Amino acid sequence: MSEPYVKKLSTILLDSVTDKDPLVQEQVCSALCALGESQPEETLSACEEHLRQHEKLAHPYRTMILRAMETIVSNHISELDKDMTRAIILLASSEMTKVKDLVSDWQQAASSVLVAVGKRFVGMVMEEMLGKFQPGVLPHCFVVQTLANLSVFNVFGMVPFLTSVLSTMLPMLGMAKHDSMRVVFCCALQRFSESTLEYLANLDQAPDPTVRKDTFASDISSAYDTLFHHWLQSREAKLRLAVVEALGPMSHLLPSEKLEEQLPKLLPGVLALYKKHAETSHVSKSLGQILEAAVSVGSRTLEVQLDSLLAALHAQICVPVETSSPLVTSNQKEVLRCFTVLACCSPERLLAFLLPKLDTSNERTRVGTLQVLRHIINSAAAQMEVKKPFILSSMRLPLLDPNSKVKRAVVQVISAMAHHGYLEQPGGEAMLEYIVQQCALPPEAQHQKPSGEVEPPADSVRDISVSTLYLVSTTVDRMSDVLWPHLLQFLTPVRFTGALTPLCRSLVHLAQKRQEAAAEAPLIQYDGNVTLPSPYAIATRLLTVSSSPYLGGGRGAASLCLLNVLHRDIHPSLGQRWATTIALLLEYLEEHTEKTLSQKEWEEKLLVFLRDSLAVVSDNTWICQLSLEMCKQLPCYNGTPQEKNFLYKCVGTTLGAASSKDVVRKLLQELLETARYQEEAEREGLACCFGICAISHLDDTLAQLEDFVRSDVFRKSIGIFNIFKDRSDNDVDKVKGTLILCYGHVAAQAPRELVLARAESDILRNMFQCFSTKVLGIKVETKDPGLQLCLVQSVCMVCQAICSSAQAGSFHFTRKAELVAQMMDFIKAEPPDSLRTPIRKKAMLACTHLVSLEPELEEQVQSDIIHSCLHSVMAVPPEPEGEGGPQEFLYLDTMHALEDLLRSILRRNMTPQGLQLMVEHLSPWIKSPRGYERVRALGLSACLLQFFLEHLHVSALVPFHNLGLLVGLFSPRCADLWPATRQEAVSCVYSLLYLQLGYEGFSRDYRDDVAERLLTLRDGLVHPDPAILFHACHSIAQALVPFHNLGLLVGLFSPRCADLWPATRQEAVSCVYSLLYLQLGYEGFSRDYRDDVAERLLTLRDGLVHPDPAILFHACHSIAQIIAKRLPPDQLINLLLTLFESLGDPDKNCSRAATVMINCLLKERGSMLLEKVPEIMSVLRSRLQETREEHVLQSAQHSVYVLASQHCVAVVTSLLGSPLPFDSHTCSLWRALAVEPGLSAQVLGLLLERMSRDVPFKESRAFLLSSTPDRVATLLPLAATCALHEVMSAPASGPAVTELYPQLFAGLLLRVSCTVGVQLPRNLQAKERRASSSALASRTLDPCSTAVDALRAVLLRGGSEDVVQRVELEGGWELLSTSAGHEDGVARLASAMAKCAGPRLPLVMKALLGAHSSVYEAQRVTSTAFLAELLTSNVVNDLMLLESLLDNLAARQKDPCASVRRLVLRGLANLASGSPDKVRAHGPQLLTAMISGLDDGDGPHSLVALEAMAGLAKLLGLVEPEDLRAVLLHTAFRIRPFFDSEKVEFRSVSIRLFGHLNKACHGGCEDVFLEQVVGGLVPLLLHLRDPQASVAAACRFALRMCGPNLECEELADVFQKHLQDGRGLHFGEFLNAACKHLMCYFPDLLGRLVSTSLFYFKSSWEDVRAAAPMLTGFLVLHVEPQQQSQVDLEQLTAALQLLLKDPAPKVRVKAAETLGRLVKFA
Repeated sequence: MSEPYVKKLSTILLDSVTDKDPLVQEQVCSALCALGESQPEETLSACEEHLRQHEKLAHPYRTMILRAMETIVSNHISELDKDMTRAIILLASSEMTKVKDLVSDWQQAASSVLVAVGKRFVGMVMEEMLGKFQPGVLPHCFVVQTLANLSVFNVFGMVPFLTSVLSTMLPMLGMAKHDSMRVVFCCALQRFSESTLEYLANLDQAPDPTVRKDTFASDISSAYDTLFHHWLQSREAKLRLAVVEALGPMSHLLPSEKLEEQLPKLLPGVLALYKKHAETSHVSKSLGQILEAAVSVGSRTLEVQLDSLLAALHAQICVPVETSSPLVTSNQKEVLRCFTVLACCSPERLLAFLLPKLDTSNERTRVGTLQVLRHIINSAAAQMEVKKPFILSSMRLPLLDPNSKVKRAVVQVISAMAHHGYLEQPGGEAMLEYIVQQCALPPEAQHQKPSGEVEPPADSVRDISVSTLYLVSTTVDRMSDVLWPHLLQFLTPVRFTGALTPLCRSLVHLAQKRQEAAAEAPLIQYDGNVTLPSPYAIATRLLTVSSSPYLGGGRGAASLCLLNVLHRDIHPSLGQRWATTIALLLEYLEEHTEKTLSQKEWEEKLLVFLRDSLAVVSDNTWICQLSLEMCKQLPCYNGTPQEKNFLYKCVGTTLGAASSKDVVRKLLQELLETARYQEEAEREGLACCFGICAISHLDDTLAQLEDFVRSDVFRKSIGIFNIFKDRSDNDVDKVKGTLILCYGHVAAQAPRELVLARAESDILRNMFQCFSTKVLGIKVETKDPGLQLCLVQSVCMVCQAICSSAQAGSFHFTRKAELVAQMMDFIKAEPPDSLRTPIRKKAMLACTHLVSLEPELEEQVQSDIIHSCLHSVMAVPPEPEGEGGPQEFLYLDTMHALEDLLRSILRRNMTPQGLQLMVEHLSPWIKSPRGYERVRALGLSACLLQFFLEHLHVSALVPFHNLGLLVGLFSPRCADLWPATRQEAVSCVYSLLYLQLGYEGFSRDYRDDVAERLLTLRDGLVHPDPAILFHACHSIAQALVPFHNLGLLVGLFSPRCADLWPATRQEAVSCVYSLLYLQLGYEGFSRDYRDDVAERLLTLRDGLVHPDPAILFHACHSIAQIIAKRLPPDQLINLLLTLFESLGDPDKNCSRAATVMINCLLKERGSMLLEKVPEIMSVLRSRLQETREEHVLQSAQHSVYVLASQHCVAVVTSLLGSPLPFDSHTCSLWRALAVEPGLSAQVLGLLLERMSRDVPFKESRAFLLSSTPDRVATLLPLAATCALHEVMSAPASGPAVTELYPQLFAGLLLRVSCTVGVQLPRNLQAKERRASSSALASRTLDPCSTAVDALRAVLLRGGSEDVVQRVELEGGWELLSTSAGHEDGVARLASAMAKCAGPRLPLVMKALLGAHSSVYEAQRVTSTAFLAELLTSNVVNDLMLLESLLDNLAARQKDPCASVRRLVLRGLANLASGSPDKVRAHGPQLLTAMISGLDDGDGPHSLVALEAMAGLAKLLGLVEPEDLRAVLLHTAFRIRPFFDSEKVEFRSVSIRLFGHLNKACHGGCEDVFLEQVVGGLVPLLLHLRDPQASVAAACRFALRMCGPNLECEELADVFQKHLQDGRGLHFGEFLNAACKHLMCYFPDLLGRLVSTSLFYFKSSWEDVRAAAPMLTGFLVLHVEPQQQSQVDLEQLTAALQLLLKDPAPKVRVKAAETLGRLVKFA
């Protein structure tokens, strides 16, 4: 059977090779190869027969079969017999030469088969090929190509045939007329030549070692003549390239004489091709081979051709290389190879040609030449050895080229030179200097060519230079002596500053290497080497540049490391100390970044380091030399002010450590004479230097400053400046300002005990001498602000120094008043409307220190200081918003200086009088009309009061006599227009109250409750509520008179009692007065009767002259009481209606008076207005629509509240009759009913009853043919729902909602259930659309959304905010409103209630249980869903609701609604998660319910059954094993059909339940159930490829659970390893492993598994359909052949053959793959 079956499989696959999908075609070929792996001869035979029998098969398909044959032949060439080989050769030969036209893929495939066979049977192949390679007949081109390829793949077998092949082929060359044929001949000659050269190179392994090059010389010579003299001249570019590729290897086989003879023609001919071809890599490669051949024979002709060769090759190397073009790159590599050949044979000629090219200015020429030079330095090192000086001298001009590309090339050449000893020669120093120069390039620099082309950024040159310097320093051992100490001379020149970081790193490495070699020897030898920097220069340079540690790529750390390494050469004593201190500095740098580093702190650390080092050295000569070097280097930093400033500080520190006073004086004088006074940073640095120096040399420093002022140099400089009149004043002032700063810094830094004695006599005297000049004997002060600032700053430092002295308290400062006056002059001279300089800030700081010194200032002087400073600062206008910046910071600093000054003055007089003085000065600013001035004044006041409070020391209980005055000043400002002013005013009052408590004897940490309340008020004053409170009008009495229009008239006149005009108000009262007496007359009283009530109006009338609204409305209130007592009942409604008209009165006071009257009437007489409630409500709504006044709305709300408290049902009914949707005014009226809890509860109960009493919807058919009727909401329940929401939206409704919480919650939840999918009536739909289009609707009128909103309001007002938030986060509110998500929404609501509102559940449950018998199916569904979800929480068990809840759900199992029955099952299953400990007790009941659910309904997609399966999955692990065993088999049978359900949910749940069944059986699986496990394996394995991820995940779980029950550890391990959740699954790898263990341990299951998988060959899911043959294939792959009897091969083969026609390509691919594996059963 074996052979016919393999043939059958091969035939099936071969028939499928015509599939249109490339992947299927590829898999068919792979399957054929798989068959060939097992049965190579039978498969090859089938392929050969198929091709012979199907002559008309298209060549693409023939190509694929031939490729499969080639693979099989290549892998099994040793197993083929000669007969099969001959058949294959004949077939391949026939296929290759069947058509004369060129069909490259097909013919190439046939040729490849012949080449594969020829690897072993070269003779047979050659016999066939030579039969088609007859003399005199032009062969098929692929015959020649096959011979060529065969010569490469079987060199030893083919070369012996080459003589005859060449002798036959050479005459054919002349016969070849077509270029394509000539190309083939050229390729063949190239391959023949290459194989011959390989054969000759490996003669020791060759079968015939007697073969010599001469054997082929004549044939190759003849072929050369044809190719070179004839074909090379062709116009066809492809042919020319083929010719030149062949000439390269052929040149090695030409006779020496012939090659020598042809070189004068050959080389120009090849070079000429450079001009004809754009892609020249093949030309260059061939040229290199020709040159190697010429050199190998010692050609003399080459010398003659050298110039043209060099010119052509140089032109090629100068072509710009595009990194994206591999051909150009390849060509340059071949050209460089040619240069290597020429360098080895003619180095002098080559250099004579190349080096002059370096002098050209052309970029490409120079870059190309440098590339060649670098290459030959590396590749021809021996030949270039004697040329080193010549090459070095030629680099002079390239070193000057500014072009970035040239620079990169030069750096690369220098790198090569370093590796080959060039830099050790004279002139090597220039190369090193060039590298360092490139390292110093700025990273951002880039050049632009004149043409506009932007060159690569300079940092690429810098980067390569940096890496080159470091690599040469660290990896080229011979360079150590060249680089050290030569690199040291680049440290100090300024132009190499950018290279300091790489320089230091290289020097550190070199120094460490030398230390390792000679630990005790000095690193720097100065013997005769005058170019090296001195130790002082090195130390100064490295320390100075370290002050900017992150510049230049981190030069601070690099400089410090080098300093540490050179410690012995700097000074022998420094080693041990620097090892510690420098390490700490480096650690500090590592902890910070450029952004986080404090420059001031870092410089201070470096100065401490310097000071410590000088102390360790303690050598005056060394210190003086170092200071001289520092002064010498100062001009080097003119371009870097920050570093120069730091160096000045270093100079001062070093001079301070020097003991030679002469040196100190000399250097200080030199610094003063050479300083660049125009630079601000330098002036500051010089001053710091003098200050630091004064720490140790105060007298010398002061003397030197005074000498300089008196010196000719100073006067001469002033005289020189005077020549340039425009500049003189400014420049002289800068010199003077510097000297003044120097005095200030000297005072600040010098020892305090010495400063006191010199402050007035020397320091201040000289400062003022510099500040003012004398003209004709009169002292004239400068107006230069810079000089003024210097003086103020220095005075501030002097005063600060005096104050910080220990003897400051006893120091009598005689010039104090003078200094204060000078500072005040400066402050007064500043413009009061702008702040541009820090002069006033510095001057105030100086005054702050001056105030604290003795003698005390006179009161008038102190007063002038306070007044002037306040005037200078307070009136400055604030910067426009958003334009802060430096000016804003300057202002804040100035304000802080003013605060410090005022505190300093107050500190001198810490008494209520002193505080009063301060406040008196601040008082005008506190009352200023400008808000920003008031804010500042109150801020200062708060600050001073807080300071006074903190420093309060009361020695006796004394009264705070001016408390009232101060509180009276500040308290009115609590209502200021500016919020900040209000807050500061409260802070002032707060402090004053605590000051009073302090004076009363309370401790400082005492906290008073009353005073502390001010802090809470303070925060509220940011947004004050300006609500006007009106006195509530009260009482209108009764009057029973038949004056029928009394009400109209009183209603007309009474609002005028609050008119804006006083006369009108009085006349209105008179009118009311007369009307009341008219009424008394109608009642029969005499004309002279005087009524006490009416007479009260006259007293009120006189009070109405007062314009205060509060008094007016109080009078209205009284008037209303009088009217009420005399108004007849029948006039009440008229009066009310008239007053309603007055609500729209243009006079707002009258309108407000009307509101007062209305509410008073309603409160007293409303009990008799029951029948008039609708009319009143209607008028109220209409008035609200006509006016937008807030007081009218508030009055209307109060009126409704008063009415409802007397006629609740009538008001509610009337409001429910308002048009839907409720407008904003109606909504506000509903909310007014929530003011009082008792009324709110009554209203909510009425609304709940109205909502639930009527039917929620009516059914109607929109179209006659409509299948289902539309549900339309009824109006009354809808209006009641909206009203409920509005009432409960008022915060005051909280207590009432809490009282009715269960009824409201249950009622609204059931209302939601009845409104899902319910539509509005058509008239309201149109109204809703209009409202939404005009954007007027406050909220949607959708019935369901309205009910959901009301339900949310219940929860919010009932204290269940957490429930609302939780449901919101889970998206539950949106779900509640949709038909599809309603149940989920109810479940999420129930879950939230269980978690956050457990104590409310008993009553809520009780309210919901009534829905069990509801006629509305939706209500039964919703209540069941809610109760079912409660069982997921243990709270029902805690509340002892579990049993009643289970009984209630069980009672609903027979409900006619399937959704109810489904939810019952869900609820019962939820017991597993809510109360798992109760499952065992109710196990039989629960299982029975679930099993009956499985059998619920006959439909294949019963949702009840789905829920039952999901519930069983939850319960299985918790019930008693005995209870489970009774239902196990039935469950497995029942769920098996769902595995292949069309519904994804059924597949997923059933498969997962199957997994749980297996999990429950672990350790005790019965044989009957084991059968079910085995039966489920195939579906589970295949559904791993289910298109739905949930199904695939369920299969993973189920298979993991099945593993232990199969009692095969290896298989279970595979399931566990590959099928973990969340891990990617390589299905093929997993299936292969699973099938391997299945067939190893359960080989008897093969037939059953294969037959089951056959069922899935027809699956509707293509992924599953593809997985089925895949499973079959792996089963076959791993089963033993003797198990074949289990499988019906005919059926299987037929099924797979049918799958090969499946519409899905992936299915066809897997079918073909499996067919290839069936060879196992052959």
